[in-house]
Amino acid sequence: MKIHAATFFVAVAGLSSAWSQADRHDFFYAGEAKTQDMYVVKGGKIAWEFHNPGSRGEISDAVLLSDGSVLFAHQFGITWIDSAKKVLWKYDAPEGCETHTAQPIGKERLVFIQNGPEPKACVLNITTGKTEREFPLEVGNKKGTHGQFRHARLTTAGTLLVAHMDLGKVIEYDENGKEVWSVKFPGAWSASRLPNGNTLMCASKLAREVNPAGETVWECLPGDLKGQEIRSFQIATRLPNGSTLINNWVNSWDGPIDVETAPAQAFEVTPAKEITWTLREWKAPLALGPSTTIQFFDKAVVPEDVHFGSIR
Repeated sequence: MKIHAATFFVAVAGLSSAWSQADRHDFFYAGEAKTQDMYVVKGGKIAWEFHNPGSRGEISDAVLLSDGSVLFAHQFGITWIDSAKKVLWKYDAPEGCETHTAQPIGKERLVFIQNGPEPKACVLNITTGKTEREFPLEVGNKKGTHGQFRHARLTTAGTLLVAHMDLGKVIEYDENGKEVWSVKFPGAWSASRLPNGNTLMCASKLAREVNPAGETVWECLPGDLKGQEIRSFQIATRLPNGSTLINNWVNSWDGPIDVETAPAQAFEVTPAKEITWTLREWKAPLALGPSTTIQFFDKAVVPEDVHFGSIR
């Protein structure tokens, strides 16, 4: 495998200057695109990559586990591969259904959302093949399968935050499917619970943090990122330094992406909405493609160390 140097772009005084930032962040990267591609970038070089050029379905969610395996949801199914890219487990969505989000619970279970005429949240044991939990989810349009859900994430309290995209809400559920909290948020694409108890949410043109009462305490709009072309936010992630990582997804179905003029794929934004790091890598040798998932390695974490109520 060839190892390539990366060039990153940092916004300084409102201008984008090419700096060598090879060691600024190490990260796992995947995105919704016409082909399934995933990367691990370390020290500004590609340390691992996965490609499935004959694939059907976009990667809407992907998680790199502590053992190097990857769980990813790709519209028409979910796949779990090891670091050698061997398939450990695979799920094919039923006809007329889609799966855009999945999260591991330990190394034997996962929780996922299934879009479709009977939308639902499910917990599967990949060792036994059994469904250990399942409950229905409300949607705005049962016939609009593709637009129902994108992301869902477990909280440290063991509840599940679901971004109801077509319902315009973020809803928190316990393991039995009981609603324990909700907030209105049009076009909800993703949501995560922060250590301070607030919730960070993202829609195509808005990243917002709300407190438990649903009150806005921070938000970022495209106009706040001066000098940047914003196509579509998808996921906002709060970093250990207090800044927020926001991806900027480019839709490859709208037409060929011009790698010479394509916008930045991600931004690190301070609470004051200053950009301190910008990722723009469309051309070889580090052609990362559209961004959806960016998982930083700045802090040692075990992504699968989560629970859903009594399910661990």
